[in-house]
Amino acid sequence: MDIPTPIENRLVDLEIKAGFTEDLLDQLNAQVYRQQQQIDALIQELRQMRDRLPETGGGAEMRNLRDEIPPHY
Repeated sequence: MDIPTPIENRLVDLEIKAGFTEDLLDQLNAQVYRQQQQIDALIQELRQMRDRLPETGGGAEMRNLRDEIPPHY
């Protein structure tokens, strides 16, 4: 029976680390893919919301805070 040498031990350790690294990379790629899907869905939703807004002629009107005071003041 052969006793593992330090080089063989290091090789085994590197193979284990490489396996964990590949697994982590796969998990990160899946996460990036899911996040891109969420971003695409949010962009689509934002476009739909913009389409529902009435045209105000070039942007949002300036609002006066006094117009928003409740009537009991």
